[in-house]
Amino acid sequence: VEDWKNMTSPLRPKVQGKFLLVNNEKFYIRGVTYGTFKPNEEGENYPSLEIIEKDFAMMAEYGINSVRTYTVPPLHLLDIAQKFNLKVLVGLPWEQHITFLDERERVRDIEKRICESVTKFAGHPAILAYTLGNEIPANIVRWYGKEKIEKFIKQLYSAGKKIDPEGLFT
Repeated sequence: VEDWKNMTSPLRPKVQGKFLLVNNEKFYIRGVTYGTFKPNEEGENYPSLEIIEKDFAMMAEYGINSVRTYTVPPLHLLDIAQKFNLKVLVGLPWEQHITFLDERERVRDIEKRICESVTKFAGHPAILAYTLGNEIPANIVRWYGKEKIEKFIKQLYSAGKKIDPEGLFT
């Protein structure tokens, strides 16, 4: 894959009204989830390079154009996705199923991990978007109130956008 760091790429998705555009063409997501997997020999929660390449080739062959991960993928997964013209919705997991706002250190750690992950991928043309706050349980939202949860997610969003201003977040 070309040197994508700090480049503006027409392959990166953009929002226009209610549509996503890639290369100035409407992009309709035809996606699947990928993972979570048992850790491989390197400790990554993904299969080997060979298996990812085989999986992505089959996905592309059958018209899939997007892959959604629930854990932070290794960089080579994005490179393989780019090879097959797949976009990746990168899951940025954090402990949203517990009372995460009760501990300042936990809040700082969550933001730090989000920033580290976005830094790792910032500018990569295979990124469709980064996901924040996936399926926060209703009891956690009720406990804190939706305003505090929204404020925290906006804080994570702002931190990520500083690192990857062209990146999309959901």
